[in-house]
This record gives sequence, C-alpha cells and structure tokens, in this order.
Amino acid sequence: MIKEAFRLKDPLKDPQVRAYVPFVGPFDPCKPLGIRTYLVPPQLFIPFQPMGWPQYSPAEALRLGTLWPALYSPYTSKKTKERAVVNDGEGTAESL
Repeated sequence: MIKEAFRLKDPLKDPQVRAYVPFVGPFDPCKPLGIRTYLVPPQLFIPFQPMGWPQYSPAEALRLGTLWPALYSPYTSKKTKERAVVNDGEGTAESL
C-alpha cells in the first residue's frame, strides 16, 4: 500500500506535492482515509537568494503573495474547490 503512494507521486509532476498513506490500525472504528497529499513550500528547496532574481511587478506580487516567481506556490483550499463545484452553472452574488 505504501509503494502505491510513492508510485502516485510521479504522475503529479509537481515537486512541491508529496503523498503518503496514513497508518490504518486493525481496530480503527473509522474507514481508512486513503492517500493524502500536502504541499511543501518552495523556500525549502532554495538554500540562499541569488542576486538579480527576476521579480513580479508590484501589482502582480500583491496578487500572488510573493515578489519572486521562484517562491510562488499555487495553493487552492479544498473549500474553494468545493465552492467552485457547487457554484458551477449557478449565478453568483455579483451577477444578481
């Protein structure tokens, strides 16, 4: 089962995404969770900040949350994804 989780890491193709399989005890009352994923922040892979790094414009940096493209990590919460699925095809508050 653990080997399956590590095999699934390859198709993700994102170095920031990690996967693991939680321990399932023989007497657990709940059903197993299955494979879980989490994001690793990009600053863990950069030991120092080189001089002359490319930078976003100030407006884009405020929108993305970082000044440097190498430190950008796209994150969408599960709640945001659920809302997008629920609101798909429905009108939003702005359109009313």
